[in-house]
Amino acid sequence: MFGDLATQLWPIALSEVETAPEIDFFTGGDVLEGLLSRVILYNDNYHTFGEVIGQVCKATGCSSLEAEGIAWEVHTRGQAAAFEGDLFECLSVSSILEEIALHTQVMT
Repeated sequence: MFGDLATQLWPIALSEVETAPEIDFFTGGDVLEGLLSRVILYNDNYHTFGEVIGQVCKATGCSSLEAEGIAWEVHTRGQAAAFEGDLFECLSVSSILEEIALHTQVMT
């Protein structure tokens, strides 16, 4: 009963229907290389200035004076751009900052 009704409503056989084109995925990583990103470091009430300064130096390779400036900006504004670079560098910096449970976000 249902088969007859379906053939009356849709007389085209399934073999006549065109199949959808196959989707091909891009596998190269070139697109993400050179994508300018930044690491945002957020304030918290758990880490001392010394801990933040030390970890920022370790993560970014900047001087302790530059890290101190970042730490003060985080403290007064609630957040600061701790590093800018390509996406993969930012992910690396973010993971080092998060080793001591600092809160970060990578933005592109």
